[in-house]
Formats: sequence, C-alpha cells, structure tokens
Amino acid sequence: MQRQIAIAAVSLALLAGGAWWLSQPGEDIALLPMAANAQESTDGAEQTDEVTITEMVQGNPDAAVEVIEYASFTCPHCASFHGDQYQQLKADYIDTGKIRFVYREVYFNGDRAALWASMLARCGGEERFFGITELLYEQQRTWLAGETYGDIAQNLMQVGAVAGLTEEQLGACFSDGAKAQALITWFEANREADDINSTPSFIIDGEKYSNMSYAAFAEILEEKLADPEG
Repeated sequence: MQRQIAIAAVSLALLAGGAWWLSQPGEDIALLPMAANAQESTDGAEQTDEVTITEMVQGNPDAAVEVIEYASFTCPHCASFHGDQYQQLKADYIDTGKIRFVYREVYFNGDRAALWASMLARCGGEERFFGITELLYEQQRTWLAGETYGDIAQNLMQVGAVAGLTEEQLGACFSDGAKAQALITWFEANREADDINSTPSFIIDGEKYSNMSYAAFAEILEEKLADPEG
C-alpha cells in the first residue's frame, strides 16, 4: 500500500503544474517544467543555465572516430536499432575502443513521455545510464502501453525499480523541473546544430546519416578508421 502511494505521489508530481505545452512557431512545441513545486527553481534563464547536462559516452574518449546517436525513448525504430545494430556496434567498435560513442536524447513535438524516460535513464548517473537505456528500449511497448500519462508515469517508476533505483531517487529525479528545462534547451540546441529531424539519426565525424543496417554502418566506420582525417 505504501508503495502504491509513493508511485501515485510521483505520478502527480510529473503531471502537476499549469499548461504543459505552449504553442511556438514551427512544428515543435516547447515543454514546461514537469512539477509545480519546481516552478520557482526554473523561472529565469540564469537558473536554468546552472544545470549542466552530461554527455553520455561509451568507448574510447580519445578515439579518432566519433559517432553521435540521436534517439527518442518512444521511437520504435530506435528500440529496434538498440536491440540489433547497436549490440553489434558495441561488441565490434565501442567495447574494443575503436570509436567514441555519444548518445543524445530527442524530444520531438512536446513528447513528455520521451523526456520522462530520459530523466529516468539519467537518474542513475553516468555509470548506469546505458544499462537503464537498454532496459527502457527492451520494455518500450510495456511502459508506453498506459492509456493516460499517469499510467506511463507509474510504468516508468516500475522500470526504475527494476533498474535498482529507490522511490526517493526516482521522486527527486522526476520532480527536477530545472533539469527538465535544461534537457529541453540542450536538445533544441543540438537539434539545430546538427539538423536533426528524425530518429534514429547519426553524426559520424561531422556527417549526418539516417538509420541503416549494421553492414552499412560497419562499412562507413571502416572507411573512417582507415582515413580518420578524411
């Protein structure tokens, strides 16, 4: 019973506050802080700027070839990529230190579920980020199956529990409105800089690529590794 109350409390924190979306020019919608009690901490650019968003990196930080993946936790093609091509890339190029792999989250069209999942993945810090990311993709259909955003919030709490996070940790992470706003600002800056309009997308040594087979990915990486200055 206590656990149900705790989950419900976090769900309310996620859904609390005034209007979630405000219409903006262009196809996307700006996201507001997720918790009403976090509003004061996120008012004003100076407070938001204090939050540092950590780049989530795997592989060799000094590798000559860098791969940046842009993905959304609610994107089925991203889940498919992480269940297939990514596993092969990790074994052949990331774990062997051949490349530096960077994962960047995407929140297209005011996708609050993707933002919440991102906050959950980051709740365990850098050491646990990729493990929670894998769990979120493996269980994507399950936690997204809720009929309401309240259901999705509770489902994400359960994923967090499976990942070994406590209710206190999850409550703090999900209620961090300043972090939510900083993540949105960070995503928008990255999207504009790299012209990201679909997921998954990849920046390989400054060149943009769309989703592809492992064979095509490996071919590009081998060419880059053979001539990293090219």
